[in-house]
Amino acid sequence: MPLSRIVTYSPAYTLVPTYECFNNCSYCNFRTAPGQSPWLGLAEARQQLKTIQGQGVCEILILSGEVHPRSSRREAWFEKIYEICQLALSLGFLPHTNAGPLSFQEMQQLKKVNVSMGLMLEQLTPKLLETVHRHAPSKVPELRLQQLEWAGELKIPFTTGLLLGIGETPSDRIETLEAIAQIHHRWGHIQEVILQPHSRGQQQSFDAPAFDAYQLRDLIVKAREILPDAIAIQIPPNLIPDPNALLDCLAAGATDVGGIGPKDEVNPDYPHLKLQKLREILEAAGWELKPRLPVYPQYYEWLTSQLQQYVKKYLNRDRERVFGGHLAIHTLAPGREFPIKGQGELLQPLKLLASD
Repeated sequence: MPLSRIVTYSPAYTLVPTYECFNNCSYCNFRTAPGQSPWLGLAEARQQLKTIQGQGVCEILILSGEVHPRSSRREAWFEKIYEICQLALSLGFLPHTNAGPLSFQEMQQLKKVNVSMGLMLEQLTPKLLETVHRHAPSKVPELRLQQLEWAGELKIPFTTGLLLGIGETPSDRIETLEAIAQIHHRWGHIQEVILQPHSRGQQQSFDAPAFDAYQLRDLIVKAREILPDAIAIQIPPNLIPDPNALLDCLAAGATDVGGIGPKDEVNPDYPHLKLQKLREILEAAGWELKPRLPVYPQYYEWLTSQLQQYVKKYLNRDRERVFGGHLAIHTLAPGREFPIKGQGELLQPLKLLASD
């Protein structure tokens, strides 16, 4: 089967250190208010991870609500995330953290215990700060752009993306894609761009219809024109209810369907398709679904020596049985280097926020 007909996914499991978040995005179906969500204990995290050992899971997504950067609980929150990453590694998994905007120093620390990290750019248009992000201080576009820059400086393999249908215009989407492409041209660190349709959930207050999945195809065509070829375009199949629309997205240039696991924590009203069902849909149209690691091969050398050993063990154990080395399509030009510019300062927009 030609390489271009392969669709990748990450066999994943999500751990949530806390659902509490000082942001209050009106479309969110994940958040609880600060102080209303118990934090995940290490013993409970260990128990959850023990139950999935030997089941083909490689990625542990550490997905957390955000504790205010000036909160007295911020340090404990960060330590919790770091310890969960360490735990996941010790049990043979590969962590990927998405915990909102972090300081440069926090990113430096998490680089030691994550094979990749992520943060949705969502949309750059500042008008959303007056609507869906009115009560979401860390959704300031400049703040999130800074995160992408710092990830590049630190050589952190990174996933970002757009949230679609939250009040932006088609031209806003293009502007956001172009910004991602520009940052990637400077650093070469963006693994994937997620194009995530807004899908109505039971918890949200945002009163708007779900993004039309049939519009997604045209946006993927545009994204493929704007983004470098090395960046995979990822789409979430559980948010594209019509199989024909999903296949249209793949034909338009999407190559990855993201992490597939027991639950979509961000969109709890939309369960992931069973892997066999997804495979049947794709194979009927000539696509082959293959698993991948949460770090792409061209970034292995960016990892710490310890993380490289974890990845090497995983590949030695599972390459022939599961992974098959099919991700070579994403490699960078040999020998390309991305120098680190030096340490940045704490996120300026977050400095200005009032303490919670």
